[in-house]
Amino acid sequence: MKFLSVLLLFLLLRISISAQIPQGYYDAAAGLYGPSLQQALHDIIDNHTVISYDNLYDAFETTDRKPNGKVWDMYSDVPGGTPAYEYSYGSNDECGSYNSEGDCFNREHSWPKSWFSDKTPMYSDLFHLYPTDGYVNNRRSNYPFGKVGNSEFTSTNGSKVGNCVTPGYSGTVFEPIDEYKGDFARTYFYMSTRYYNEDNGWAGSGMTNGSQLKPWAVTMLLQWSAADPVSQKEIDRNNAVYSWQHNRNPYIDHPEYSVSIWAPNAGIQDYASTVTLSCTPNPCSTTLKLDIPAQNLKLYPEVLVYSSTGSLIKVQSEWENSSVNMNVSSLPAGIYIIRINSTELQHSYQSRFIKL
Repeated sequence: MKFLSVLLLFLLLRISISAQIPQGYYDAAAGLYGPSLQQALHDIIDNHTVISYDNLYDAFETTDRKPNGKVWDMYSDVPGGTPAYEYSYGSNDECGSYNSEGDCFNREHSWPKSWFSDKTPMYSDLFHLYPTDGYVNNRRSNYPFGKVGNSEFTSTNGSKVGNCVTPGYSGTVFEPIDEYKGDFARTYFYMSTRYYNEDNGWAGSGMTNGSQLKPWAVTMLLQWSAADPVSQKEIDRNNAVYSWQHNRNPYIDHPEYSVSIWAPNAGIQDYASTVTLSCTPNPCSTTLKLDIPAQNLKLYPEVLVYSSTGSLIKVQSEWENSSVNMNVSSLPAGIYIIRINSTELQHSYQSRFIKL
């Protein structure tokens, strides 16, 4: 029920912010998958207005302000609870020196600057820079994100440093709390897209090759993004950063883009074009129907359904003329992708539906 409530809230929020996205902003990305979609999104958000590193504190006052006016620090915040400390803007809370948690806040490169060799413009790109407690920021160091096994450090809000138990990596990692894992996942998807083919000289890391995520990291971040859907905080921040940099994070506006680029089935284009179809009802709870333009087929093509993390899911489907009726009653609540491919078809068809 908790997931369902979050999902319904997500849908309402998506409707409420649609006017914030400039009309036609993502038109060039329509119908694309895999590297083609990543390239198209890169071209849309490229050449942003660069602000100086010194101006980040000023920007944070509009991009990372809590409803109570305090600094929104994801390394110390306790959603729905009371954090051990909070910071104020326009005060002496900016670092400075620190000895322990709660001393001051500074500018955290969530994608560590050593990974991109301190280059610009990524050095001051607001989409991956956040105000965070200086001491926790220091303990995070330049470790990748990951699932911690045995914690050697735990912050007051539960963020951890320790050995990685995420399959594919065994080094030391930093794990933010569950409520902000989706925020950081979508931040990383942005960085991989904004600097796609613009990462010459980047040092990389255990999590990245240049600006591109390693396979283990892709799998984990897709899971984090699905488990922690887009929040109002991210929506407001996306709009605020747009006012500074004049570009957007596509994975906040369209969370499904991450699946279309990095899911195992993404980017396979063996057809003349891909056609997006609508399915009804959407959202749905038990059944849905997908209409395809009339085709003279000898055999009905297979209907493929993928979860938001790219896993292929078995769904009962029945063809009726040029329509497909699907029983989705057993699926968990979430966002799903449908693909219909056939060598007899002139197009590859795709759709997206939300299961309540």
